[in-house]
Amino acid sequence: MTDAQDEAWLDDEAGRLVRPYTVSNGRTRPSAHFDLLTQVVATGIRPNAYLGPDYEQVLDLCGVPLSVAEVAAHLRLPAVITKVLLSDLVQHDALTTRAPHVMRAGSPTDRNLLEAVLNGLRKRL
Repeated sequence: MTDAQDEAWLDDEAGRLVRPYTVSNGRTRPSAHFDLLTQVVATGIRPNAYLGPDYEQVLDLCGVPLSVAEVAAHLRLPAVITKVLLSDLVQHDALTTRAPHVMRAGSPTDRNLLEAVLNGLRKRL
């Protein structure tokens, strides 16, 4: 598919012109388990068949490790649909997963991080 064909599914003002579940062919259950914080990264292996523009976008994004939540945000898709796409790519050996990096309890940055998030949320209200 060309970039022009991919753009036919997007509208700058309206956003995605197809329902999210159509991206995953109606599937809502991923074949692999993903936490929202699970890290995914591209392996460099491309699927044998073209899966669609969303899959290509995932592979382009995952050149560096990203969490499932970050991928969903970039794609502007619900997390459950994103997990289906990711699990398809894992089955094709195009993605690999890593356990999320969890900060230790009592780390000196915990409070600072939480305060920064809280301040950012307050600014948005």
